[in-house]
Amino acid sequence: MSGSGGALLPLLLAALLGAPGGAQPAGEAACRPVRAAFQALQPGAKWVPESPVPGSDLQVCIPKGSTCCSRKMEEKYQATARLNMEQLLQSASMELKFLVIQNAAVFQEAFEIVVRHARNFTNSMFRTHYQSMGPRALKFVGELFTDVSLYILGSDISVNDMINEFFDSLFPLVYSHLINPGFPDPSVEMTECLRAARRDLKVFGNYPKMMMTQVSKSLQATRVFLQALNLGIEVINTTDHLKFSKDCGRALLKMWYCSHCQGLLLAKPCASYCGVVMQGCLAGVVEIDNHWREYIGSLEGLTKGMHGIYDMEHVLLNLFSLVRDAIVYVQKNEGKLLTTISRLCGHAQQRQYRSANYPEDLFVDKKVLKVTHIEQEETLSGRRRELIMKLKSHSSFYSSLPEYICNHSSAVQNDTLCWNGQEVMERYSPQITRSGAKAQPGNHEVKMKGPEPVISQIIDKLKHINQLLKGMALPRQKAPGKTPEEEEEESGDCDDEDDCGGGSGDGELRVRNQLRFLAELAYDLDMDDTSANKQLLNQQSKDGATVPSSNPGSAAPRPSPAAAFALVLLLLLGHRL
Repeated sequence: MSGSGGALLPLLLAALLGAPGGAQPAGEAACRPVRAAFQALQPGAKWVPESPVPGSDLQVCIPKGSTCCSRKMEEKYQATARLNMEQLLQSASMELKFLVIQNAAVFQEAFEIVVRHARNFTNSMFRTHYQSMGPRALKFVGELFTDVSLYILGSDISVNDMINEFFDSLFPLVYSHLINPGFPDPSVEMTECLRAARRDLKVFGNYPKMMMTQVSKSLQATRVFLQALNLGIEVINTTDHLKFSKDCGRALLKMWYCSHCQGLLLAKPCASYCGVVMQGCLAGVVEIDNHWREYIGSLEGLTKGMHGIYDMEHVLLNLFSLVRDAIVYVQKNEGKLLTTISRLCGHAQQRQYRSANYPEDLFVDKKVLKVTHIEQEETLSGRRRELIMKLKSHSSFYSSLPEYICNHSSAVQNDTLCWNGQEVMERYSPQITRSGAKAQPGNHEVKMKGPEPVISQIIDKLKHINQLLKGMALPRQKAPGKTPEEEEEESGDCDDEDDCGGGSGDGELRVRNQLRFLAELAYDLDMDDTSANKQLLNQQSKDGATVPSSNPGSAAPRPSPAAAFALVLLLLLGHRL
């Protein structure tokens, strides 16, 4: 701009910045607007000079002439700038953070519900078909599923050990109530002998091994899935509450508040200038970007593989049928077992061999299991896919943080008539700065001294969870000509000689993936937990849940974790518990 245009620039700037008459006020009037603005930040403060001062004690907002700022004002402005930065970061992550937190809570509760119903299925099977040993078997069933719950939550417990313990405890009951019902309750010595014989003789065939394979694979995938979600929360929480470097704090002060010291209260930072400052302040955070993208991709890979024996919902809700088939297998071989057990455990009298003629009530009747059609979206698998789809929309979250903050602060988008940290200029010539810590040595606004230790720790944790997610054994490729259901039936390393293919006959009706957890299933269940669950849901449903505003700059309150969880869980379960 030149000639008459150049003469108009001071008048245009004066109109923009609110200085009456085209000239900056002098004397006490010059600092009066600054005092009013500062006291909005620090009510009652008397740090604003009555009139412009040389400002020789200022360290960041160093004036070319006089200034309306004191050293204490500068310190307060810097603290406010840091707080603004933290609030902008939290605003940027609010949607993503809520997404991960609510899903971590919902999936953990859903997994616990699956475990409870799987236990109830198994208890119901014992009470219905093995009434004589049912009450005593419930103790072992409860212990098994307690261990399952602890394993999902990260307990250092072996799946093989918990299943071996279950069958070790179950066999003395099966022997004394089904194989040799005339035999009195075994002594402690006899019980220990039967427990040892269970493994040596493989009295349950290959069913314990099948359970170990299926439960181990499904629970391992579930546990890593929950660990990954909880780490996602930790990553976001860490970057939400970063402590910025001294140089970053000075740059934020210079960008957002040093203009006030010159009385330019309406001056806004140039967009490109803001971008340079943010690239420097967030250089370490942006380094998370590649690992965050890998995290979402690895989590997606795991969820795609969580079906069949890798899906705990499918495995646990069908576990009762494996237990029942294992008992039937023992009954089919009872004659041979009686002879062998008598020899191994000093059994005094061998019962007469009975033919393997099984009453009809050994098998689950079709009236007991009535399965209605369940839509795919209502399964845990569907919920996982929905989560991944939403997470992928946030895959560039960390790389886009500098742009987000500048767009949601007071930066001028076109780099004209804006604040460059020292003065209002007609046009700002942007400094070319790439993102990431390695690109910041050339950044003249913020000096990068190396990655923050907390950022390095988060990156290391992301690397570790990504290795876990990628290291999970996923299902093999589908064999030509075979359906997924046929491959699932073959899983578990069951040999023909183990006779574990058709224990329940054609009358059995398998339970498939269902998230409604009996909402439309007519099961004959032990519903000991149902009343407590209803009370919990009813109480939580009374809490309000505030949905975050789509405008990140709005002051809408965040939903409480309890309210958010109640809302999502009630929607998830369809108010049908």
